[in-house]
Amino acid sequence: METILSSFASDLHLPPGTGPLGAYRARVDAGLLAPDPEQAKAAARLDRLWRELPGYHPVVRQAAAQGKLGGLLGGLKARLGLQARAAAAPRPRGVYMVGQVGRGKTMLMDLFFELAPVEHKKRVHFHRFMQDVHQRLHAMKRAHPELTDPIPPLAHAIADEAWLLCFDEFQVNDIADAMILGRLFEYLFAEGVVVVATSNTQPQDLFQNRPGADAFRPFIAVIQREVDTVVLDSPRDYRRGGMRGMTTWIVPPGPDAAQELDSIFMRLADGAPVRPVTLDIMGRKLAVPVAAGPIARFSFSALCGRPLGAGDYLALATRFPALILDDIPRLGPDNFDVARRFIVLVDTLYEQKVKLFASAEDQPDAIYQHGEGAQAFERTASRLEEMQSAAYLDLPHLS
Repeated sequence: METILSSFASDLHLPPGTGPLGAYRARVDAGLLAPDPEQAKAAARLDRLWRELPGYHPVVRQAAAQGKLGGLLGGLKARLGLQARAAAAPRPRGVYMVGQVGRGKTMLMDLFFELAPVEHKKRVHFHRFMQDVHQRLHAMKRAHPELTDPIPPLAHAIADEAWLLCFDEFQVNDIADAMILGRLFEYLFAEGVVVVATSNTQPQDLFQNRPGADAFRPFIAVIQREVDTVVLDSPRDYRRGGMRGMTTWIVPPGPDAAQELDSIFMRLADGAPVRPVTLDIMGRKLAVPVAAGPIARFSFSALCGRPLGAGDYLALATRFPALILDDIPRLGPDNFDVARRFIVLVDTLYEQKVKLFASAEDQPDAIYQHGEGAQAFERTASRLEEMQSAAYLDLPHLS
């Protein structure tokens, strides 16, 4: 994995003042990306936002932080205060990138996020963000039962933590999310938050033809008012095309296997910046040592040799469509706890349709051959075999 980091390091040494468009062009010139007019168009729009950020300083509205505004009069005062604040501090329009899977949306957003000259910024999968919102709302209601409307203080708290929010895979499938998104984002924007998002769905088509769709329309209006939609219409699926012909299971581990996995990582990263990532899981942290765009990389011992559980693996599987796992050993009764974690990991990756690339001591059906637990591992071996098939590699990731 050190090879990966060093090979990308020079790519990230851009001249001072380089924005997303310059970084994108540098990656094209270096051969890390294929030229794509649709990606260049989106990079140019992100570059414009990047240039607007240094002159923008959101004002913190302290009244909402107190969480004391309730009832009709309080709500009216809150809205008037927010509107006055928004008028006093013009906010750059955000960017909502929409396109089919594999068009480079996440790669471009990650370039923008890395280069954004903002201290208080956050990049998060939208599903994970909404889980956190519901947990915080529940905690606020329990701690302050007198609150008639927890949305304004929650929006203030979110904006206080980060006023540049980058959402990956913006999608609304849950009616509980749909019911609060309009008001939550109304207050977030009024707090001065700037939003960048990637999605497979146009804003007006989110939560379409579902029960409660009428109540969701205010959110659509808010997004269309505050954020520019940029469509990536490239006919090429870079992610899926990049996986065809790749070796997914390499035997045995060693320098040659590591070098081949390095190449796979670089191809699937598709020019996205390489960096460590931290996932927030119900208040706990899971460190991802190497990640770039849609792909993460771990050693087997880092994922299965320590006490991680299904929740950790699910967070990883929903965040990353592809995973590289180095140095899978032979397993048996002597290290059954490790084997059990590997079984849970593979089940989770399989259910989320994550694409796995690994180096291992043996083929899947020979990793765990004898003794207690061998029968339980048979399904895991079968799934590992299926995950190498062209049919599986063509399946869309489930986030």
